[in-house]
Amino acid sequence: MSTKETILKQIADNPVILYMKGVPTAPECGFSGKTVDILNATKIPYAYVDVLRAPFIRDRLPSVSKWPTFPQLFVKGELVGGADIVEAMNNDGSLLPLLQSAVKPAEDAAASNVISHSEVEALILGAYPDAQIAIEGQGCDLTIRVVSAQFADLSMVKQHQGVMATLTEPLASGRLHAVTLKTFTPEQWQAQQPAPQAGLLQIQL
Repeated sequence: MSTKETILKQIADNPVILYMKGVPTAPECGFSGKTVDILNATKIPYAYVDVLRAPFIRDRLPSVSKWPTFPQLFVKGELVGGADIVEAMNNDGSLLPLLQSAVKPAEDAAASNVISHSEVEALILGAYPDAQIAIEGQGCDLTIRVVSAQFADLSMVKQHQGVMATLTEPLASGRLHAVTLKTFTPEQWQAQQPAPQAGLLQIQL
């Protein structure tokens, strides 16, 4: 891969990337330090390249970006500019929305990739239409309770294998990472319920 191709890949792969002298914790020029301070204050994550430690990139980047000095900030694949432009955009309030727009699609995509409780329930009901299902947990780490008459005469392993088979797709795609499964027949589930308190009259309707 040529130096130009490396630069273009870095810019494409990172929604916010700063080419600077030094590193964010130890800038080696005042303009890089000013830019880092502004970016850090936004709390938006960004990648960086220390051009002092990457001389080929330092020499090649100005011809790629058509910008002669460092630092150089790129957002969503486009050159924003150097320290003065970053400072001006920060002062007029246009920098933060630009940075947020660069990272928000990735966050939204990650959120949309998490399976919902209703989707899990629908997958299980496809194979166990009589099931009573309760789901706890957030994101991709769920505790699932399934009560079904179809579990009668099956070992616990067979019960779990049957339910897990309905979740093959989200488990394979990574939409669901960890599952704690609890399975019961209706009789087993009824036996789990607390006994009625003494002195209370039960009325059967």
